[in-house]
Amino acid sequence: MITSTLTPSSQNRAQRVPGKGASAFSRQILLDLFLVFLYTAVLIRPYFKAQYEDKWGSIESTFISDARFLAEHWPHPQWQPLWYAGTRFDYIYPPALRYGTAAIIKLTGLWPVKAYHFYVSLFYALGIAGVYLLVRVGTNSRACAWLGAVATSLMSPIFLFMPRFRGDAWMLQPQRLGVLVKYGEGPHMSALAIIPLGLAFTWLALDRRRPWAVALAALSCAAVASTNFYGAAALAVFYPVLVWAFWITRQEKRIVVPAVLIPLLAYGMTAFWLVPSYFKVTAENMKYVSEHGTTWSIWVAVGIAIVFAIATDRLARAKPRHTWSVFVAGSVLFFSVNVLGYFYFNFRVAGDPKRLLPELDMIYIMGILLLLRWMWDRPGIAMRGVAIALVLAAFWTATGYVRHAWHIFPQTPDFENRVEYRVTDWIWKNMPDARIYPTGSVRFWYDTWHDLAQLGGGSDQGLLNPQNVPAQWEINLGRQPEPAILWLQAFACDAVFVSDSRSQEMFKDIEAPEKLAGKVPVLFDDQQGNVLYQIPRRFPARVRVVDTARLNAVKPPRGNDDVENLGAYVDAIEKGPDEAATLTRQGTDAMLVRANLGPGQSVLVQESYDPAWQASSGGKPLPIRRDAMSFMVVDAPPGERDIRLEFVTPLENRVGRGVTALTLALLLSLVLFARRWEPWL
Repeated sequence: MITSTLTPSSQNRAQRVPGKGASAFSRQILLDLFLVFLYTAVLIRPYFKAQYEDKWGSIESTFISDARFLAEHWPHPQWQPLWYAGTRFDYIYPPALRYGTAAIIKLTGLWPVKAYHFYVSLFYALGIAGVYLLVRVGTNSRACAWLGAVATSLMSPIFLFMPRFRGDAWMLQPQRLGVLVKYGEGPHMSALAIIPLGLAFTWLALDRRRPWAVALAALSCAAVASTNFYGAAALAVFYPVLVWAFWITRQEKRIVVPAVLIPLLAYGMTAFWLVPSYFKVTAENMKYVSEHGTTWSIWVAVGIAIVFAIATDRLARAKPRHTWSVFVAGSVLFFSVNVLGYFYFNFRVAGDPKRLLPELDMIYIMGILLLLRWMWDRPGIAMRGVAIALVLAAFWTATGYVRHAWHIFPQTPDFENRVEYRVTDWIWKNMPDARIYPTGSVRFWYDTWHDLAQLGGGSDQGLLNPQNVPAQWEINLGRQPEPAILWLQAFACDAVFVSDSRSQEMFKDIEAPEKLAGKVPVLFDDQQGNVLYQIPRRFPARVRVVDTARLNAVKPPRGNDDVENLGAYVDAIEKGPDEAATLTRQGTDAMLVRANLGPGQSVLVQESYDPAWQASSGGKPLPIRRDAMSFMVVDAPPGERDIRLEFVTPLENRVGRGVTALTLALLLSLVLFARRWEPWL
């Protein structure tokens, strides 16, 4: 099947024995892929079955919690009521890892933490096999492919000139493994695992008319975007460089059709979740997790792209043997400018370039392979001797890691004694329906074991309510108790978790942990630096009957510590009509409110506003609008009312599902009716 990787001698053998040589060669590649995968799986074997490790400050908690929530609310909750005072479930993270992990939970009954580790371990091993496949199709060399795959699994070239990261790598473990295990970047490393597969299939699609390769390339690219956006950003650099490498070295117009078709089909496969509003929310949330790009960086990037295009046009035009060289050189150039430029010159086009260090490692290894192959092909034995010496020296640096490869996954079997578990377990047993503001690593792991509502969430992605961030900033960084208490009351929080220097908790987010002492009651104090303070609220339910005019007169806070507007809002909801309403959740996507409204009164539901929510009473629709805290206000007629709120699938998602269905049908036709498609490609 993968016949483009045939060397001349292999092609001759295939011609002498029609069909058999090519199929034998394909079987050889498939066998090598399996062996690379198996070798890598053995290298990280303990991680496949790992439970709780000692990385309690790791962001992996977000993905474990997310997968557990999905498994318990299968198959597709449209609303996430636990995080950020409510947000769209689709907004929080791309679907691949969360659905893959949840599916493992459903099928095997594994704990969410074990299912997550199994999933990311599977993709880590697949990623090394992907490196083998990409180098194999690009170089036509089995030796280069094996060398590249093994090197990627064992070492990181960036350690040579970036001592900061070398010092952070125990036994010089590869950067991509450290990022996965120590920092919990499972989605990013899983996306990185798919990138070389997508590029390899793209190579095959551009090399000759192979409709099946177009389909697999599109599926792979869609899988990258559906796993992690930093992986997608890396692919957005690799892909045009690869297309340019083919165009400048082959000069074949037929390349244009598959080159354009692959990204179009890839988007079609993601259209059911990657809707326009997703782009908008993600762009707005970027300011919370990274700095803005700089104008000068954009111009520098454009200038470098122009220089690269001119240089390759002069050196490689119509020279097919240089396709791989142009691709590798271009990738090395652009990733070096982006990542190293950020570290040394504050170069930034968008996002956080240091997150792309594993991609930089991978492409540096391919660049080194290119240099080693050039040395090997020089006449005489001197250069070959130097190449062998360099390879041996490089692999010698990995001996410490290889000897201790299974020792880098330390477990925490007594996780129930961790503060992250003890606090959440107490809340689950004593106030399971409350919304709490947990902080630090307790916040990270807050929903790992139970459905518990919180003001924050996993990793500050998918925030729908713009007031959520200033609320957290003031509670964490402010030194006065009054604005913090007002924010917590405004967001319907029943308690706040505070840790001091004695606590196991990893981050100590609240800089003045003593500010609430004596101001509000204590609910929980383990005498180990962990305290839950109760926040006074008039009624326990997160719904209020409010005076409409009074609520409408309140203005949004002008800053984190705007006590005037915060106080006016809290007075409107906590000192309003003396009428207790009730709120009953009906799954994740619906709520039932019972309230007795008088003239000039409305119902405030303390859940983030989204236009997809619809309200009705007695079969008649009711208007929903946004208040000063971006919560939902329902204007209903006076009287005893049963008001049902339902999150209705947005039109953009319904259209996207249709686009994805059509795209999937097209991909199947590319595979099943390949010969009919070949003339068009």
